[in-house]
Amino acid sequence: MRNADGGLDTMKIETVVVGDFAVNCFVCTGTDSQALVIDPGEEAQLVVTHLQERGLNVAAYLMTHGHCDHVSALAAVHEAFPAPVAMHPADRDWAFTTANTLPPFFSTAPHQPDSERIDFADGESYTHAGLTFSIIETPGHTPGGVCIYFEQDAILITGDTLFAGSVGRTDLHGGDSRVLSASLKKLQMLPDHTRIFPGHGPSSTIGQEKRTNFFMQ
Repeated sequence: MRNADGGLDTMKIETVVVGDFAVNCFVCTGTDSQALVIDPGEEAQLVVTHLQERGLNVAAYLMTHGHCDHVSALAAVHEAFPAPVAMHPADRDWAFTTANTLPPFFSTAPHQPDSERIDFADGESYTHAGLTFSIIETPGHTPGGVCIYFEQDAILITGDTLFAGSVGRTDLHGGDSRVLSASLKKLQMLPDHTRIFPGHGPSSTIGQEKRTNFFMQ
């Protein structure tokens, strides 16, 4: 587990790294004991323990995309901390079916929790846990991939759309390199000082990626 300071007093991000693919599960908190949990991919007990130790309740689960390494612990964490699950419908359609397996690591389909559903839509704003964020649709890695933009704090959760120095692969279910390229052009329009927190690996900034990431040229 590693911690990453969100940079401003209104928001704090803590990172719980889970599973064989080292997915960054983000726990975002504002000024109270409510939290947003983003991409609880594996090792549900690790995420649950993190929440319990900090005395947090979950206001909502936010899913950047539907791949099994990002959603497989959702049901178990949700059982301990019930809350609405927000996801783009283009990924929800297949994320909890047998299309979303990756043997030998994920041999069965992820379980879908019985929860209130929030369907992400491009440009829409949402407020949970005292934090306001908007959704930027960024398909390409998956059909319903999104980035979660906390504009007030200049923070962008990029899922597997954009990494420090790289981007998400497009050879898995629903991937499309041309679509991903168009999504990256959207992200180039954000302020350079925007900090990115990817689904795998270290954080960076939009400016740094525009300068050094081949895929953002």
